[in-house]
Amino acid sequence: MGNTILKLMTDQANVERFAIRAILLTPDHEILLLRIHPPNGAAPFWITPGGGQDPGESHEDTLRRELMEELGLQDFTIGPIVWLRQHTFNWAGNRIRQREQYHIVHTDRFEPVMTDAVESQSLDRFHWWRADDLNRSEDPLTPVSLASIVSRYLAYGAPTEPLVLELLVD
Repeated sequence: MGNTILKLMTDQANVERFAIRAILLTPDHEILLLRIHPPNGAAPFWITPGGGQDPGESHEDTLRRELMEELGLQDFTIGPIVWLRQHTFNWAGNRIRQREQYHIVHTDRFEPVMTDAVESQSLDRFHWWRADDLNRSEDPLTPVSLASIVSRYLAYGAPTEPLVLELLVD
């Protein structure tokens, strides 16, 4: 058994990745999430839109590209950083250590359209969640603390203290 685990670990490529994500928030306190089906057949989960930064790309350019590809969203203002996370997980045969930065993006409700052919393979659906309903979800949300991040922002605004990095290893 130990050799099997070691073999699985050595067969995986280790990938370092930096991602910028958006917590899209409407005036009615709705949050847009995407339901993803992992390629390994694990249970689906909900994520905020956004994704990996390309070499030479600024944080703002990354988020603008990702929201265009994943949602068709073009006209928005990037708001404050409200969460930092480092998540280590397996995805499509790789061991990924992803550092993430979460921004609030205020927007009106719109009908999202996925234009990224690769990402659309794992996307199940879009859903606008009421902020109050996030903590009652029976489906997994990522980040796990999304409900508290949003409620803290709605109650107190952008963080004024330095953000603590959430570490998560699957």
